[in-house]
Amino acid sequence: AADIPCTAYRSSWTNPRIEWKFQKGSSLVLFYYGGQLTEPYKNRVRFSPTTIHFNTVTREDTGKYICEVVGDGSQIAKSEVNLIVQGAATPKPPSLLVP
Repeated sequence: AADIPCTAYRSSWTNPRIEWKFQKGSSLVLFYYGGQLTEPYKNRVRFSPTTIHFNTVTREDTGKYICEVVGDGSQIAKSEVNLIVQGAATPKPPSLLVP
């Protein structure tokens, strides 16, 4: 599991709109938009204004997570977190040496 904080969130702003993007290389995925998690994140991510919580993470989730908060005025705040998932190597079964 992993928690990624949205440090851009301002509780003092009225009705802030929050968007989460995931950047990997040159691709950018919008995965929290319009108050909804998009597929394929819907079933494994829990959203709160200050954090997103991944129930499970894989090496595929390694990348940059961008949280963008837009206030009622034209205020905008942005925070970024780099997530690096170190995948556990599958242990090799012990080899048996037969003389």
